[in-house]
This record gives sequence, structure tokens and C-alpha cells, in this order.
Amino acid sequence: MVKLVNIADIATIIRSKNAKPFLFTMDIFFDNLVYYEKTVKSGVINKKLIAKMYRLENEDKAEIYNFAQAWAIKITIPRTVASGGIGDTDIYGAQQHAPLYSIKIPI
Repeated sequence: MVKLVNIADIATIIRSKNAKPFLFTMDIFFDNLVYYEKTVKSGVINKKLIAKMYRLENEDKAEIYNFAQAWAIKITIPRTVASGGIGDTDIYGAQQHAPLYSIKIPI
């Protein structure tokens, strides 16, 4: 039987940071190959989901990279305001990963 689990229950690190002044990058690390592979194979983390979660006008603005060697998933999206620019509320991009905690993965 497949059950849905919150990604926060199977990932060991979920974080975000700047990736240049105009991009955020978010990382999801696993300490278990099985959970990493199930997450990737599920296809739940995709451009359409990320575009919806982060209100991107076009899902192609999201990039998702799977790094099997590190059991990690990297997501990169554009910033709406440049880091340190007028109106920036997160200069380091360290708070942008919070929406990822709502993702449910079939295990």
C-alpha cells in the first residue's frame, strides 16, 4: 500500500539561498537512497508544481536538477526582486524553502 508522507519527514535538509543576485536555489537532501529514489521517481517535484508554489508566470522559469551522487534535488527559480534591491525581504534567500515543506511524497 502506498502512503503519502511529508517531504520533511524523509529529507534531512531542506534549505534555500541566493544563486546570484537574480536567482534563488533550494536544496533537498536525503540521507537514505531509497527515499531519494522514491521522491525522484514519483515525479511529484516538477516544474509545474514549483511554478504553482512560487507563483511563477511560466513553469519553464523553474529548473530542477537531480543529483544521485549526493542524494539531493536542487531547484532554481528567479527572484522577483534582486538581492538587496528595494523591496527585497530576504537578502540571503534563506527563507524561500518554506513552501517545499508542504510537498507530499508517495512511499
